[in-house]
Amino acid sequence: MTRTRTRFLGVLMIPIIIAACSEHSGESKECCAVTVHVTVPDETGAVFLTGNLDVFGPWVPDNVVMTGAGRERVAEVNVPTGFELEYKFTLGGWDREALGPSGTVMPNFRLAVDGDIGVHHEVDRFMVDPSVYMDDWRSSDVLGTLVYWKDVASEFLERSRHVVIWLPPGYDEDDTTQYPVLYMQDGQNLFDPRIGGSDGNVWDLDDAIVRLVEAGKMPAVIVVGAFNTPDRFAEYSPWHKAPQYARFLIDELMPRINSKFRTLTGPGNTSVMGSSMGGLLSFYLVTNHPDVFGACGCISSHFSLSEKTFEQFTTGRTTDAGLDDTLYILHDIEAGLTVPDGVRYWFDYGTKGLDAAYSAPHSAIRQWLLGQRLEEGRDFVVRAYPGADHNEASWRDRLQDPLSFLYAQPD
Repeated sequence: MTRTRTRFLGVLMIPIIIAACSEHSGESKECCAVTVHVTVPDETGAVFLTGNLDVFGPWVPDNVVMTGAGRERVAEVNVPTGFELEYKFTLGGWDREALGPSGTVMPNFRLAVDGDIGVHHEVDRFMVDPSVYMDDWRSSDVLGTLVYWKDVASEFLERSRHVVIWLPPGYDEDDTTQYPVLYMQDGQNLFDPRIGGSDGNVWDLDDAIVRLVEAGKMPAVIVVGAFNTPDRFAEYSPWHKAPQYARFLIDELMPRINSKFRTLTGPGNTSVMGSSMGGLLSFYLVTNHPDVFGACGCISSHFSLSEKTFEQFTTGRTTDAGLDDTLYILHDIEAGLTVPDGVRYWFDYGTKGLDAAYSAPHSAIRQWLLGQRLEEGRDFVVRAYPGADHNEASWRDRLQDPLSFLYAQPD
């Protein structure tokens, strides 16, 4: 049985404080020292602490390595007074997170910081190499068939990545039927909670599609999900490496998919969907490659991104001197961004967590789309989900809505 116990300690001193206090999220500059200890299994390699502070990326899985050796590891961070610290432990990647008692990924640890404090955790195991679960995909109880391509390399991207292909039930029973294709980001979070997701939740995309197909609300489709890498933030950003990522999808992955599986091609049969930064990438792909992708589902898209926040997220720098805090999307709209003919957009967001900051940019996007003479409800949707958070459980709960929109027949 996996144990993940937490207990509070008196303040413990270690030689190095990882981060100076910053003006994170507008919180007070007054610092509190938070010391995080974790006991890990024997022969565990480097252990990383990640979370929602700028020094962590935030949420870059290998930015901050904990000190110590053997089973005991420690890190100390400075945190603004009144800040709610969230954090996790990894072995350097999101495919190697600490696991909870059920054998699935744990929720974020949360700590309301109002003074110097120490905490201790015990972790009995981390996620194993996902290849083990890929080879045993049938134990995931997926509806349909999963095909995994491991370590897919690209001449346009620095890192290789795994790719999962989901074939709907009945694919092998009729060798003449061709299928539309839905390309997804963060592919490790779509089907198998042993491989990805958060709090033990994945999108359960197979369940949602099968239900909608049986209800006659969408056709059966093939789903292609490329796993993310530590370069995710830049690769998914339209203002950074998304052009290179598009080359990977369009010039390398799609031809291989079309040659191996019975796909319907062209923008009318090819959609793309993702969440958070994956939502930004999906928006970028449809807007800039309408000859390939005809519709996108942009779920909890991180349109609050600016030069300032990108630098904070990727470098952990604590000063914003000279950095522009105007949202990238607002710059694009002001510069005359236009909508290609015939494409369709789904945008949604919740009201909790990161999503709490998404209302204003989505309102600006709605006005921009209306100004482009798109018809709301037919050509695009911008929808808020009160109470929804920024996680797979929330996205799973409303997945039927973007899927129904993407595959509806326009009037």
